[in-house]
Amino acid sequence: MIVSFDTLVLRLGRYSYSLYSGMKKLLVLGWMILVLMGRLQACSIVYYIDSATGKIYVANNEDYFLNVKPYIRIEPAGQNSYARLWYGWKDFAQGGINAEGLFFDGATTPDEPEVPGYHKPKGNLGDEILAQCKNVEEAVAYLEKKKVALTNGHLMFGDKYGHAVVVEWVDKEQKIISIKNGLLLAINFLLTDTGKGGYPCPRYSAMEAEAIRLKESSDSVGLKQVGNIAARAVQVPAKDAKGKDVGTLYSTFIDISDMKFKLVYKLDNRNITSLDLKQEFANNKGRTIELHGQ
Repeated sequence: MIVSFDTLVLRLGRYSYSLYSGMKKLLVLGWMILVLMGRLQACSIVYYIDSATGKIYVANNEDYFLNVKPYIRIEPAGQNSYARLWYGWKDFAQGGINAEGLFFDGATTPDEPEVPGYHKPKGNLGDEILAQCKNVEEAVAYLEKKKVALTNGHLMFGDKYGHAVVVEWVDKEQKIISIKNGLLLAINFLLTDTGKGGYPCPRYSAMEAEAIRLKESSDSVGLKQVGNIAARAVQVPAKDAKGKDVGTLYSTFIDISDMKFKLVYKLDNRNITSLDLKQEFANNKGRTIELHGQ
């Protein structure tokens, strides 16, 4: 379902795009994409608790090759599984949320050595976690049960109870970073060892600065304001070292407290998907929403 998105205005320094019903325009004033040695620095995630209301919001930018064909998949509840929504491509969930209010997403990080006794994700791990786990603790325990060690990225889990963590592996040891002061950010460097590469990161610094400004202000908080945090890290389309088109493939915005979901495809306000998750999860039939055909 494509709708106008008149409540969200995303601004990023000299690059901005405004989403207005009736206006529908994309403003690109010039922002250089951050590419390190020809490699796209992929993905950024924010989990935010509004201290005034206790409401929880998450936002994510998926940065990747722009020729892939992403989609949203919604799975109904089963006898032994939770209803869930995930987004990604090729039968692999890049992120998502389930009916219990458990959210996850991930971001690439510098490569780490493989961990003896563990393996990289197999199959559609994200879908499995959303199907089987209702909170952060269960999600982390599921990784251990399955002996999964992601050594070229880290995972963020957050739930409706205000619990959120980032799970990463450094020098063959699992590290868990918990939320502090109602805020947790993740991008493309290892949070527990910034010397491994990708740090300092201007995109992370910009996100952090906006998050702190919002925390210290008297502004009301909603998807628009949390979206503005994530907007500091979007990457406009550009060519990589091999001439391939790269940039922000889509951005997602989720109100976990009220179970509302929005996705902006390729930074284009003409391609917005808006869903009421309570309604979607009440359905007994699954469905796929193709993004690339919009």
